[in-house]
Amino acid sequence: MKVWNARVTAVAMVLAGGLALQAGGATAQSNYPNKPIRFIAPFPPGGITTLLARLVGEKLTEAWGQPVIVDNRPGGNTIIGTELLARAQPDGYTLILTTTSHAIVPHLQKVPYDPLKDFAPVATIANNETLVLIHPSVPASTLQEFIALAKSRPGKLNYASLGTGGIQHLASEMFKLAAGVDIQAIPYKGAGPAITALIAGQVHMSIQGTAPSLPHIKSGKLKALAITGTSRWAAAPQVPTFAEAGLPAYDQKYWQAVLAPAGTPAPIVQKLSAEIGRMLTASDLRERLVAHGMNPWINTSAQLAEILNSEMMKFGKIIQAAQIKTDH
Repeated sequence: MKVWNARVTAVAMVLAGGLALQAGGATAQSNYPNKPIRFIAPFPPGGITTLLARLVGEKLTEAWGQPVIVDNRPGGNTIIGTELLARAQPDGYTLILTTTSHAIVPHLQKVPYDPLKDFAPVATIANNETLVLIHPSVPASTLQEFIALAKSRPGKLNYASLGTGGIQHLASEMFKLAAGVDIQAIPYKGAGPAITALIAGQVHMSIQGTAPSLPHIKSGKLKALAITGTSRWAAAPQVPTFAEAGLPAYDQKYWQAVLAPAGTPAPIVQKLSAEIGRMLTASDLRERLVAHGMNPWINTSAQLAEILNSEMMKFGKIIQAAQIKTDH
């Protein structure tokens, strides 16, 4: 009888301990956040990703009263910062502001994480439209004229690329596939040098985001032939959309989104996702994003999971079709 009672007591203690752990976990989730949040930006300070991380961090701090600390971890083509997140405690206190690169880099080099399984999608933040820009000396006034010119001179025209395997490089290769043209890539280290080369007439074309392009479009130093999206850009309404310009199949945007480590409790992910969606509807944040050439882009955790899957498949096909390889 004593042995039986001892066993019953032991089982009861185990069950009680399990219930206590569950209660503690539930309390931690309901009290989230109750300490500072680390927000990794896998790029050097000063870029658009850091700016966006700070804007989002400020809004989360205002909403929840806990500081959000932006931690720039550049290097390895975003791999260093992304691996840091994959290895972090899945408690909602370490996040990353990732970009389109998350769906590209694993196709080009070995990464120490699974880009889908090792992360919990939280929410999208913004996307950026892209434009086809040409030097004024190029004898084309419309996108169709430029495509016709490129087809008449296969391999003779070139474009400024921001390095091999980056989103801008792949966006350009997508354009080539959609338009059926053969244009050679000339790599540059960043958007600034690429646009400078285009202004100087050292290259014929470049596909760029809206923010770095606008001043040069307005000054007449560059000609914009088309822009992604379903409507024209208010800052340069003379530029037609790709659909209007006769190439509706092309619609590659840059995007930014928030991820957490895999295993982060669903209630925390949902709380983060809901708050990010709420802040993106506020006029002040929307205006600040638009001022920097970004479109507020609201998607839930489940929708972001679908986007990541779709982007991974799309870029894998593009990289294979264009036979893009890196030295890694």
